Amino acid sequence: MDIHIIDLLIFVIYLIIMLGIGFYFMKRNKSKEDYYVGGRNMSAGHIGLSVVATDVGGGFSIGLGGLGFLMGLSGSWMLFTGLVGAWLSAVILIPRVYPLAIQHKFLTFPQSLAFHYGKKVAFTAGIISLIGYIGFTSSQILAGAKLASATFPSISITSAILIMGVIAVIYTAIGGIKAVIYTDTVQWIILMAGLIGIGIPLGYYHIGGWKAISEVLPGSFLSLSQVSFSTFFNWFITIVPIWFIGMTLYQRIYACKDEKTAKKAWYLAGLFEWPVMAFMGIALGLFARVGYEQGMFAAIGYAPGTELDPELGLPLFLRTILPVGLMGLMLSAYFSAIMSTADSCLMAASGNFTTDILGYFYKKEHSVKNTQFITLLIGGLSILLATHMQNVLELMLYSYAFMVSGLLIPVLATLFLKKPSAGAAMAAMISGGVTTLGLILMQIELPFGLDANFFGITISLLAFAAISSYENNRLRRAGI
Repeated sequence: MDIHIIDLLIFVIYLIIMLGIGFYFMKRNKSKEDYYVGGRNMSAGHIGLSVVATDVGGGFSIGLGGLGFLMGLSGSWMLFTGLVGAWLSAVILIPRVYPLAIQHKFLTFPQSLAFHYGKKVAFTAGIISLIGYIGFTSSQILAGAKLASATFPSISITSAILIMGVIAVIYTAIGGIKAVIYTDTVQWIILMAGLIGIGIPLGYYHIGGWKAISEVLPGSFLSLSQVSFSTFFNWFITIVPIWFIGMTLYQRIYACKDEKTAKKAWYLAGLFEWPVMAFMGIALGLFARVGYEQGMFAAIGYAPGTELDPELGLPLFLRTILPVGLMGLMLSAYFSAIMSTADSCLMAASGNFTTDILGYFYKKEHSVKNTQFITLLIGGLSILLATHMQNVLELMLYSYAFMVSGLLIPVLATLFLKKPSAGAAMAAMISGGVTTLGLILMQIELPFGLDANFFGITISLLAFAAISSYENNRLRRAGI
């Protein structure tokens, strides 16, 4: 099925609007503070919507729909961990981080670590975060390409990567964080309108309503208790820590006009994650499973019983049920979710490179034009990486491994210890990241079905504790 000219026109208009927002803010960035933290005067509404749009992103449009297709309503618990992470960071992280950020004019997450541990730790954290967010950016671009290619077979994945990537990179590079946050708000509105007004009601109608759902699917799909403890724990230990070490989130904390605004934005984001987005995404994936079992995809090569990637179920479902015009709107809605994460991750990677890595060697302030150029280069690298990686989850897994396993323990230490050790932080970052990546790459079967992140974080904690204890004993022996 080729894309209809009306659908194409709607989608092109959407992309032009995104570019327009970027160009609007291009001339309004006078400094790195404008470019990376929006002048520190953003409202809770815009920040909150930007946070949830960034966090959900391609994971929602591709991953959550796949969970609904695979396991039904119990898949919604994945985003419950997002609610927990958002509210925990509002209570624990923001009150400690925001005052320091304002006092010392932080632009990045590693600058917060530099305050507690020194520049070497911040430099290492900057490298880890940069690698992670380049991977994040690539995975979101790839998620969009998979969606477009599955919906419109005439568009190859490589072509979709280039279209998606170039648009997202250009408006992000020229407009900075304000362009990202305001496009996130627009994209969130488009996504909600698409889901509530188009996807869910039409999907429900086409499969035959509740009667068809209850007849076609086993009871486990309609239960909230069909998720194992190990699965939920893996979601928890992978997703909750991101709220404490995510560069995209620190940039938004710094961009808020005051601490109260930041907390309000995080509470708002948590509620939109679960139950709002969780059940919408799962419902559409569940509808897609019903359609598949009914033979709705047989004409395009996926008859009931044939092997089908769960992540492709939802885009195939939309391709089957949506008429001309509505397909363009729905495709725009899903691209909105994906691009709102891609642009934020690109801004994070740019901030890490210019401030935490280049800033370690060169003290001279970069001009806004140089910063825009660097963002453009990093975006180009992300697009190139996306063309060579064909699995969204693989990219996400490697990115999470670098960031969560290496950075969580050093961050928690800054929140709960008076004088955390720089040596211990360095050991924790290296040992945690190496452990998790090693387990993933060696494909070792882990006990109790636990995720590699659990073992990486555990090793990171042990390394931090061991070095801290050694240094404390040495100081005591020296009489200090």
